[in-house]
Amino acid sequence: MKALVYQGPGKKALRDRPTPEIVDPSDAIVRMTRTTICGTDLHILKGDVPTCEPGRILGHEGVGIVEKTGAAVTAFKKGDRVLISCISACGKCEYCRKGMYSHCTTGGWILGNKIDGTQAEFVRIPHADTSLYPIPAGSDEEALVMLSDILPTGFECGVLNGKVKPGDTVAIVGSGPIGLAALLTAQFYSPAEIIMIDLDNNRLEVAKRFGATATINSADGKAAETVMKMTGGHGVDTAIEAVGVPATFLICQDIVGAGGTIANVGVHGIKVDLHLERLWSQNISITTRLVDTVTTPMLLKTVQSKKIDPKLLITHRFKLANIIEAYETFTDAAKTHALKVIIEA
Repeated sequence: MKALVYQGPGKKALRDRPTPEIVDPSDAIVRMTRTTICGTDLHILKGDVPTCEPGRILGHEGVGIVEKTGAAVTAFKKGDRVLISCISACGKCEYCRKGMYSHCTTGGWILGNKIDGTQAEFVRIPHADTSLYPIPAGSDEEALVMLSDILPTGFECGVLNGKVKPGDTVAIVGSGPIGLAALLTAQFYSPAEIIMIDLDNNRLEVAKRFGATATINSADGKAAETVMKMTGGHGVDTAIEAVGVPATFLICQDIVGAGGTIANVGVHGIKVDLHLERLWSQNISITTRLVDTVTTPMLLKTVQSKKIDPKLLITHRFKLANIIEAYETFTDAAKTHALKVIIEA
């Protein structure tokens, strides 16, 4: 089969690889129909994720059709159309019992990280019964690809961890796909204001269409000053970091108000400064999280009922044979205006 293989920092290639087989009785083999590229894949290619070793097939998102199941799989059969969760969960270990699927002792974020992933024609899914979701008849499968990772990530790590409440002022630093997913799902809780901050005017325009009440281009280095003026010097109730670089985490520290929350979503590959000398007395909460995907069933219902439309995040489409071009398009988003790309396998 064809697969996108990580070959070390800065290196990737479309290669022929053996089609995966059942390893454990709880496995399923899924024939991929659609996948996508995540910002985390770019972090891997930068060398920020040492758990992902050269030779790994990348990708942890997508939808497909069950090709084969192990003897212990009871919830799915050959021919079922399924949504693949970016997090694999046994459902039985200590962490899964707490709803912390990301820390499953035999799963977690392993697809495209510790085991071969979804940017291929076929993928092996461990713990299939609790790591796949049936796709309802008539669903838009392109839209559902967004439920593999970015929608639950933006919601769980940003909105839920950020304790967004009705009437709050929320700032989201980073208007890429994850930041926009946080913007879409923050509106479940009717915040009074959602301020989007980014360097890219195109993405800020998209954020306005998605429901942002204000946008700030941070290129001049005065984003924090602007937010403080907008909030009468009080700062925001929730600051969501959705990039994963030191500068954006610093902006969050500069704009959060007393009693507020900084919710980190971004994948950080290098250390950041934490200014406790300013924050220690301000009743600030700082949260971190790897997505658990415990909200995927709920989000699936909201998409089915058209409360939100994650398909709005899709800007480009490619065939698997052109996945290198897809990566170039996704990486150079400032020029291509890419948000999420769909790759048809």
